[in-house]
Amino acid sequence: MAEPLRDRARRATGWRLRSNGDERPHFVVCGSDPLAYWVVRALLGAGPTAGQVRVTLVVPERRRSDGPDGRDVPGVRVVAADRLDEATFRRAGLADADGLALLHQDDVGNMHAALCAQEVEPRLRLVARMFNTNLADGLRQLFPGSAVLSDASMAAPAFVAAALGELAPTHFRHAGRTLYVARRADVRPQDVVCGLAVTTDPELVRVLPADEATADVVLAEATGRPPGTELAARRLVRARRRRQPVEVLLRAIRSFATRKIGIAVLVLLGVIAVLGWLNARAAAVTWGEALYLTLVTTLSGQDPDVNKPVAAQVMQVVLNLAGLALIPLITAAVVDGIVNARLALHTGRIQPDRSGHVVVVGLGNIGTRVMAQLHDFGVEVVAIDKNPDARGAALAHRLGVPVIVGDAGLEETLRSASVDTSQALVVVSTDDGANLRAALIARSLDPDLRVVLRLFDGDFAERIQQAFGIGISRSVSYLAAPSFAAALLDRAVIATIPVDRHALLVTEVPVVAGSPLDGRPLGAVARPGEVRLLAHTRVGQKGDWSVDPRVVLRVGDRLTVVARRAGLTALLRETTPVPPPRHPDE
Repeated sequence: MAEPLRDRARRATGWRLRSNGDERPHFVVCGSDPLAYWVVRALLGAGPTAGQVRVTLVVPERRRSDGPDGRDVPGVRVVAADRLDEATFRRAGLADADGLALLHQDDVGNMHAALCAQEVEPRLRLVARMFNTNLADGLRQLFPGSAVLSDASMAAPAFVAAALGELAPTHFRHAGRTLYVARRADVRPQDVVCGLAVTTDPELVRVLPADEATADVVLAEATGRPPGTELAARRLVRARRRRQPVEVLLRAIRSFATRKIGIAVLVLLGVIAVLGWLNARAAAVTWGEALYLTLVTTLSGQDPDVNKPVAAQVMQVVLNLAGLALIPLITAAVVDGIVNARLALHTGRIQPDRSGHVVVVGLGNIGTRVMAQLHDFGVEVVAIDKNPDARGAALAHRLGVPVIVGDAGLEETLRSASVDTSQALVVVSTDDGANLRAALIARSLDPDLRVVLRLFDGDFAERIQQAFGIGISRSVSYLAAPSFAAALLDRAVIATIPVDRHALLVTEVPVVAGSPLDGRPLGAVARPGEVRLLAHTRVGQKGDWSVDPRVVLRVGDRLTVVARRAGLTALLRETTPVPPPRHPDE
């Protein structure tokens, strides 16, 4: 008996009959930060047809930040709960869900939530956000079919590339070729795979232009040459200069003791010098003898001599009294200096003047990754964080990276990091306002400083660029969200390429039976400004990178494309069959 078309479509797309009669794929997302917001938006725009995906968002009862967290996105069902347990997951409809995304920043909390979700739906597809690699490996062992991702790992290379003045750090291997992003002028013409963007006009960046020859940013094949980020790091290491050790010593001496003790010691030494001069005049000796007598008398006293002139006896007594005051002051200065030096070293205030280094503000998830990758490239790094026990502080100490404990919004803190002579400032705290303050103060110290900002709001970033000329901004959640959404949909995002404020996605899309593209030529896939076809793979064959637009697509073919989000959504609609409408009696 022939299989009904509706059942074939449901089986091909992985959809299953819901207990409530709604056949749309259902995904449960747990999170309350910008990553959850962008994942929800990506899911709602990634369905085979508009409105064919249901999303339930589980958020805390109260908002924990002023930023968007997805609860205000139209079409999203919101479940408010402060605890992710079996009861909460049942309220969210997890039993008939196609996937669960755990996006909280608490690794242990995500692990506990995953175990609770397993009690509700053992065969659930799980996507979890993890920072700790050990916990991530443990979760993969408990849930073999899960996807454990780190938004910090995904986004950190983009910040590193921006700090080093490169376009993008993306290099990936697919279908037997290693590809990376470069400027057209830096690669040989035969190594260019496709054009990605036109960036000659910073105010009007065009991605995936119709005429590929106009693109100055291209996707190229690696042919034994290191990627641009590594080359930039090598140039930076070669050009790095350190100040003279004498300056370091003087800076340490200046912070050795407190101002009050230093003044007291200097005043007392001045008094002793005057008394020594008077003693020399009274004893009628040379200046060398006077210095010797003054030091011996002050520090150790001198045998009394009644045959001395009265003036000499008086000076001797006064110098002995001065010595009694000098020795405790010296002891206090030494003790105070040792304490201050230890505190200064701990907080990073005693730092040698540097040039050509990179200053990283914020040692959270993303800042720790950026610091580690720059260090791996051999780039000198100085880190700043308000919290001495920040997540990345221990790693920084192990790597030998100086950590300055203080507010990056203060000029004194930035000067301690020698930001005015640095190569770049990377500000990656979670507070947009604090990031902006640090960037503006750093720009006042060095107007030509390269500043890389972590900003969520795209409109805010554009206004900052226009007002202050700070044009390099990145959003961690925006860069990472496509990979989380693709993992929920059981699709793999091969790479995410940041170009200005755009994010281009490299992915592989299958052609399913009954889809609009089935039987059409390859030329129908590409859409200028939205989708560019990289390779076409037949079932059981290797990928063909020399795309012939006349080749007819067949069921099972796989298309490797680079696309914008909207373009990828449109392509998914073309490669996936639309399920027929439900019968009124069902």
